[in-house]
This record gives sequence, structure tokens and C-alpha cells, in this order.
Amino acid sequence: MHVSHLSLADFRSYARVEVPLDPGVTAFVGPNGQGKTNLVEAVGYLATLGSHRVSSDAPLVRMGAERAIIRGAVVQDERRQLVELELNPGRANRARINRSSQVKPRDVLGIVRTVLFAPEDLALVKGDPGERRRFLDELITARSPRMAGVRSDYDRVLKQRNTLLKTAALARRHGGRQMDLSTLDVWDQHLARAGAELLAQRLDLITALQPLADKAYEQLAPGGGPLALEYRGSAGEAMATASTREELYGVLLAALGEARKGEIERGVTLVGPHRDDLVLKLGQLPAKGYASHGESWSYALALRLASYDLLRAEGNEPVLVLDDVFAELDARRRERLAELVAPGEQVLVTAAVDDDVPGVLAGARYAVSDGVVEKVTS
Repeated sequence: MHVSHLSLADFRSYARVEVPLDPGVTAFVGPNGQGKTNLVEAVGYLATLGSHRVSSDAPLVRMGAERAIIRGAVVQDERRQLVELELNPGRANRARINRSSQVKPRDVLGIVRTVLFAPEDLALVKGDPGERRRFLDELITARSPRMAGVRSDYDRVLKQRNTLLKTAALARRHGGRQMDLSTLDVWDQHLARAGAELLAQRLDLITALQPLADKAYEQLAPGGGPLALEYRGSAGEAMATASTREELYGVLLAALGEARKGEIERGVTLVGPHRDDLVLKLGQLPAKGYASHGESWSYALALRLASYDLLRAEGNEPVLVLDDVFAELDARRRERLAELVAPGEQVLVTAAVDDDVPGVLAGARYAVSDGVVEKVTS
């Protein structure tokens, strides 16, 4: 699968730009702040309905414009599809597939798949649990687009449940009348049902990812492993014995019941996938706090390479996006990463200067300067 054409209107710094793309390696080269990352960010948005740089759509719309358009022509085997997203901050986004408007943005998920390498990846190892939860959830959605609906359902129920708990906590603190919290039982069931599905997918993913990540780390840093990916659930040790969705549902429901008193006191949901963490171990120790800077980089890169290998093995090779990542790496890691990704069906690279792009990644070059994207001919 590859993107054969990218078209942007009022996206980030671009009033309008058309970029034809081919399989193989394409590098966007130019000084920082000229719009290189905006191009690959748009490709990533087609794949995930989100940006790896910001958490909302508003910054993606060019200043002074009301909306932004991302349009991508996608080729998989002999099939061609045109995917279009209209970003409307403050209002519902719109989508079209092959010019049809009878689709929802969520329907485009799975048409484009990407694996992104970026300087922000270091947060996978050194950052807070939210970074690792996002990594897991984006990857399970790439594997199974229907999980976007499950994630949305979970977030909706969590929001409703937290609102009820917060109201109860405020009433209690101010000596108000005791609230009827019987509806919490219903919200518990909904949260546990969606949460069990999300947990099952996360646990399955970790099992599949573990050997691939270990292999990738060995390729990047020979003799430096082994790696271990351990899921730490807020529902406690009972999770370790749960092997089915129904068992996970039961564990979550019981944990919510046990936590209810504390939740009412604090006004927030304390149990569920939104409170869990993926513990990354290097040898016997957690990588966070113990791994060196170089080891942390190798770990983050290994997780991305493992994601790529997993998606490719499941039948839909993703577009590899390397956003200014080579400038962050020492020469050894730079060359090893380049050698590992070079065979990809489509590899999109951004770099400030040509020398930041390893020689093994020879291919098309675009010069990006002040919002102008121009193909470089040799």
C-alpha cells in the first residue's frame, strides 16, 4: 500500500499544495519551520484521524481559514481509492471516499496505515503512562479499525461516569443532600464491557509485539536486551488470571465495586484501561529511569519497528514515516535504522539537510522552503 498523491488546502502552513508520490523512499528536505513535517503529519492524519504533534484539530487549520482539507490517493495492489477529510474545528469533521459523502470520518480508518518514527517517540520510554496507552490504542486500531468505535464508547461512558462521581463528591464536600448513586451500577456495567474489549485487544497486541520488539532491539543494539513488555492493570492482580473477555469484564466490574468509596470521595474513576500502563523492561529493570539515553532511543525505535513488522505480517504494509528522526540519532543507530526501513514499500523522510538522510535511503527528493514543495531533479 502507498499514497500516490497528497493534496492539502488550508492545512497548517499550506494554502494549497499538490505532492505526487511514488513507492520507495521520498525525502522532504529543508530548514526547520518550512513545512516538511506538515506534509507527513497530513498523511498520518489520514491513517489515525489525529496528529502526532497536537491533541486538537484547531492548530491544523491555516490561520484565517475556516477549515482544512486533506486528500490522499491510495493504491493497494490494483485497487485505487481517494480519501478526503475536512477538518472543522468546533464542528463535526467530514469525510469522503471516492467522492462519496455518505461516510463518517471513522470509515476511512484502515485505508491508509502508517508507522511513524519521530523525536516525540522518546516519550514512549521516558514519558508518562498516557504516551504508552496511546501507542497501544493507535496500534490496535490500525490492526482492527472497528476498535475506534470501542475506544469512543469507552471514552463516552468514562466521561458520563466521571461527571456523576464529581457531582457526588462536590455534594458530599459541601454537606449537601446525599445523591442517589444507583445509576452508577449501570455505568459500571457499560464501562466494564467496553473496557474488557479494549483490555483484551491490548493484551493480545502485547503478546504479538513482544518477540518482534525483542528482535528489533537486537538488530539496533546487539547484545543489549532482552526486552520485556508487561501490562500493569489498575484492576489489580486478578487480571493475570483472566483469559477471556467475559473474565476481564468480571474482573473490571468487581474492581469498580471495590473502588467505589474512594471514587466517590475523589470524584473520578480510578479503575479501567485509562489508568493502566505498559511497563517497558530492559533486562530485569524498567527502562524508564534506568535506561541510558541511547538505550531509550533504541527501545522506542524497536517498538516502532515491531509495529511495522506486525502490520506487514497481517497483510497490509504501512507507510513508514520518519519525521526528522535521523538528526536525533548517533551514526550507528542512524545507519542501522535506515537499513531496516529501506526495503519498505513506501518510506517518507523529513530532514533539515541532505546529509541527515542516510545514503541507503536513496530516492525522490523534494525541497521544502517557505511553503513551496519542489521536486529536485538530478
